[in-house]
Amino acid sequence: MKTHEKYMLRCIELAKNGLGTTYPNPMVGSIIVCDGEIIGEGWHKKSGEPHAEVNAINSVKDKSLLEKSTIYVSLEPCSHLGKTPPCCDLIIDYKIPNVVIGIGDPNIKVAGNGIKKIIKSGANVIVGVLESECLELNKRFFTFHQKKRPYIILKWAESQDGFIAPLAKLEQKPVWITNEFSRQLVHKWRSEEQAILVGTRTVIDDNPKLDIRDWTGNNPVRIILDQNNRIPKDSHVYDNKIKTIIFSQLENTNIEENSIFEVIDFKQNITQEILNVLHKHQIQSIIIEGGRQTLQTFIDENLWDEARIFVGNVLLKNGTKAPSIALLKNEKHSILNDSLLISRNHD
Repeated sequence: MKTHEKYMLRCIELAKNGLGTTYPNPMVGSIIVCDGEIIGEGWHKKSGEPHAEVNAINSVKDKSLLEKSTIYVSLEPCSHLGKTPPCCDLIIDYKIPNVVIGIGDPNIKVAGNGIKKIIKSGANVIVGVLESECLELNKRFFTFHQKKRPYIILKWAESQDGFIAPLAKLEQKPVWITNEFSRQLVHKWRSEEQAILVGTRTVIDDNPKLDIRDWTGNNPVRIILDQNNRIPKDSHVYDNKIKTIIFSQLENTNIEENSIFEVIDFKQNITQEILNVLHKHQIQSIIIEGGRQTLQTFIDENLWDEARIFVGNVLLKNGTKAPSIALLKNEKHSILNDSLLISRNHD
């Protein structure tokens, strides 16, 4: 493995520590190398807090070494004043002579300006080291800025005979198809994404909390589709504990403190309307957990990036059929007696 690639892999490894905590910012890792030795490391932890390059520079004990070092960073250093000062200015101020960048920043506020500024300062700049790996690291961030929508993950669990729910239920709670370890994995996934979306029927039938009670981290923003304001106000989604965005075609003046109502036309292209509003709210990623109609709507519009499908070791014999989707390339995993299919949508 080449030297630049070895160090960029370390940047990516560091950046992943910020999965689920940096929104709406990207995940970024940075290291500083002097005479073949790593003398500083850092990653971006949370929006509003120092960026990866700042943390890496601050971790260097002897700052005089910076003038003969190379700084590696997985994403182009920012060049604009946001909640924190521009990182490219800090690199220039410390006279770091060599800068190696994984991939350019798609955000129009940066978009090559950071690279140009550092080059203009006289530093040696290399761009595109492990570019595809750095793109994969920030697939959510790139999708948001390039496609003007969140990165969309579809998730559901189906029985061996292809049903996601029984026809009749005795209680207002989920009927579990998968085992407890699969369910814990779902909570881990929720902690990694910025938002979670379900439809009216799911909330009325299951009264879900849509939180990460079986994991640690940040709860995703709850996105609820409730065309005619049918969801009871004593439902968990109205418990005011988690930011919740409700899509409806009716105005609602009885709004809880932590709830946002967005009025859209459900007779129009509903998926695009939803995604436009979520883009306005700077939602970079969303995991759609159902029900069937909601999932199928996004599938039919080809508006999805990943599908994660559990197949539990149960037979329901009848009920609500699982969504119909064409999966071209699957990863298959086993979680005890459950199967998990993961597929990417390459459009």
